[in-house]
Amino acid sequence: MAILAGIIIVGPTLQVGTQNETSNITLVEPLQVELANLSVSKISERIAAIDIAFKISNPNPRAVIVQTMDYQFYATAYSDDEQIAGGEIGSRPTGMVEFGSNYYVLLGNNAIILKETITIAEDGAELWKVLRDDSTSWRVTGAVFYNLSSMTSGQENELRFEFIK
Repeated sequence: MAILAGIIIVGPTLQVGTQNETSNITLVEPLQVELANLSVSKISERIAAIDIAFKISNPNPRAVIVQTMDYQFYATAYSDDEQIAGGEIGSRPTGMVEFGSNYYVLLGNNAIILKETITIAEDGAELWKVLRDDSTSWRVTGAVFYNLSSMTSGQENELRFEFIK
């Protein structure tokens, strides 16, 4: 009686292109980021709520994964260098791919709105005066981190941005 045993390993294949082969190289066009909204939605004696929203467009035919977007914003009438607030939308996996990670799949030739409400505590009469002014000028800086349609395929791409509103 003979027993046959075998192991089958199934997994992704890696194709490495040489300098003369361009068919295996995937070029990813940079995402397009727009500041969709930045407004003070609520202000009281002690707290202010600021709504911020970004429109991220994917000009690629393939999906990309937006892992995280870091941003900072400044009220330029208050200070061009002192950050009013900032944040991070999404999350980046650390070590092994995490289950339940907070990232966004952005399908090819589509857009997504990422938004957040930030609450800040009263930090002086001058800042509160600026926040109450509807004509406040804002400067927003940050970066979007994204890659191809798999967390394990392709390299991480970074797109830095700055907006004046």
